[in-house]
This record gives sequence, C-alpha cells and structure tokens, in this order.
Amino acid sequence: MRLPAALVAAACLIALPGVHADDDKELGHLIPPGYVPEEANDEKGLWLEFEEMEAQMNKSALLVRDAALNNYVQAVVCRVAGAYCDDFRVYVIRNPNFNASMGATGVMQIWTGLILRVSSTDEMAAVIAHEIAHYTRLHSLETLRALRRKMSKGAVFDVFLGAAGLYGLGQMAAAASFLTFSREQEAEADLLGVKLLAQAQYDPHASYRVWQQVIAEEEAAAVKREEPGIFAKTHPESEQRMGYLRTLVESRYGQPDAELVADQELLDVLNAHYVFLMEDQIDTNRFGRTNAILERHAAMGVDPSLVRYFYGEMFRQRNEPGDTDLAMASYRHSIEGGNPPAAAYKNLGYLHLKRAEMDSARENFGKYLEVDPEASDRAMIEFYLE
Repeated sequence: MRLPAALVAAACLIALPGVHADDDKELGHLIPPGYVPEEANDEKGLWLEFEEMEAQMNKSALLVRDAALNNYVQAVVCRVAGAYCDDFRVYVIRNPNFNASMGATGVMQIWTGLILRVSSTDEMAAVIAHEIAHYTRLHSLETLRALRRKMSKGAVFDVFLGAAGLYGLGQMAAAASFLTFSREQEAEADLLGVKLLAQAQYDPHASYRVWQQVIAEEEAAAVKREEPGIFAKTHPESEQRMGYLRTLVESRYGQPDAELVADQELLDVLNAHYVFLMEDQIDTNRFGRTNAILERHAAMGVDPSLVRYFYGEMFRQRNEPGDTDLAMASYRHSIEGGNPPAAAYKNLGYLHLKRAEMDSARENFGKYLEVDPEASDRAMIEFYLE
C-alpha cells in the first residue's frame, strides 16, 4: 500500500538523518574548478583507477559517437556545471537502462536509457546536477576512505578492479558506483543538485519529477513481474526521496506549472535517434517497461509514426494471444502517420506472409524496397516477392 504524499514527505525528512530542508543554503562545493589532487595519497590512487577505466571506455564499441547526441548532453552538463564545465569528460554509453554516474576524476557516463526516459531536458539536467554534486562534495573519496577503515588499502582497489572486470565495458557505470554512496551523501547530492539546477535556470521541480518517472516505470514492471531496474536497485528509497525533494522545492520555489510540456530540444533529439534508442529497449524483452515508455512518449509528442512502429515491435516480439493483430494495427498506424521506419512495411509484410495473405505481403515487401532500396536484406525480400 502506498502512503499518502504528505506522509511520504514527512517520512523522508526522518529518513535522511542529519539533513534538513534548509541545509542546502550553506551546502556548497568542497573543491574548486580545475581541481587535481597533488599528494601521492589514496585520492591519487583513486584517480589512477578511474583514469584506467576511462581509457578502456574510449575503446568501447558501446560508446555513442554521434555528434548531435553528444553535443546535446554536453551542453546540459556545461550549463549545470558552470565554472566546472571543463573538469568533466562526458561519455554517452549505449545501454537501455536508466542510469548516470560520475567518477572521481570528472568522467561522467550518461546511459542512453536515461535519455529515453526523461520527459524534459530539465529532468536530464536534474540527474546531471545530482552527479556533479557527488563530484564536488568528494563523495567517492569519502566512501573509499570509509571502506579503507574496514579493509586494507590494496584489498579496496582489488575489489574495485574486480567489479570493473565483472561488469565489462558496457556496465562501467555499475562498476563506478561500486563505491556506493551513503544515505547522507545521496541527501547532500539531492540538496546541492537542486541548488545547481535552479542556478542554471532549469526547473527545480524536475528534481522530483524524474523520480515520478522512475516509480511509474517500476510499478508497470512489477505488474509484469519484471526485475527492478538498475537505478531502482541503487536508489531503493525512490518514493521517500521524491517526497522529500517535492517538499523542499515547493517550499522554496513555489508550486510547479500545472502542465508539464516536453521541450522541443529533447523531442528533436528523441525523434532523430529514436530507432536505435528503442531497438535497444525492445531487445530487453521487458515489455511492461517498454509499454510505459511508449505511453509517455505518445503523451510527450514524440513522432507518432515512430511510437506506433515500436508498439508494433513490442506486440510482435511479445507474441501473446492477440498480439499479432495488435502489431499489424500498430504498423498500419505508423505507416498512416506519414513517417514510418522502412521496417514497418517489412514486418507488416512478414505478418501477412505468416497468415498466407500473399497479396498484402507482396504489397508491403515491395513498399519496403521502394523506401529502402539499399536494404541489407534486399535479396531475401526479393525471394519472397518471387
């Protein structure tokens, strides 16, 4: 049973020991822009480990090198970071999960699943502000030193490197977050993050709205008995933190606008990169999450032809009773929208072929080759046409 919002908010204030609603008035950065550790101590050792991880990440096939997508993310980072902009190297990693991370050296990862799930650039900025706050408050170093009190110095780095090797390049953020932050550190990052968000003239209400998206998706996934997402696992007190942030932001910045409208900048990014972003999500076979994402995108105003196409992909791959009809209807709606992926014709053709509806199959296969004459599977499609 979910608690009423007022009780959740009250519980949050209790659940974050030592942190109060007014603390972030004084909460600031612990290091200046351009910071580099000078002494050969444990902090320097931590930097060396992150530098090695970054070198490997630069070689990863999962590193997204698209200039437009990287420029979008980099611009948000710099706007939030202000004078710290040059301290960060931002890597967009092709991973369909919702996550972002920050290393002690300023290496920041943004997973494509985060871009797919935020409802506004303000929400993207909220996650980034939280990660920047972890960096400037030296939370990685603080956590490392807490671990050192429990085990030898060498053992700490051995475990850290083992985590990196276990996850592989595609899971670097999980390895980076091996130095798990305490509740107090997360609370500090929340508080300072809200302040950075407002200073950058982003909507501070985005700081809790992004949690609403996470919670809604987790609830949709729970109905389908899907595993919790990575972000939900690493931030298990989602409802409490959302309630706390909402109480803080509304007390300081007033009520939010009645209607949340997706900004055109984010919509342009999603429309331009939607196919590869959603293909990765579809491949997870987590259809409860996928449906929640598609519903949100339809409400946001993402190109309806693209959204309907991926409804078709979801139904086709889920393949439950009645899903073939739903998939065919979705592909048709995508085509009627005027901007379908070429594969909408091909996959609709395959479904007609399975039903031995040969004329309809040939019609759609022919349209597919007309739209994409250089298709890599052209020879196979021509075989079906014959």
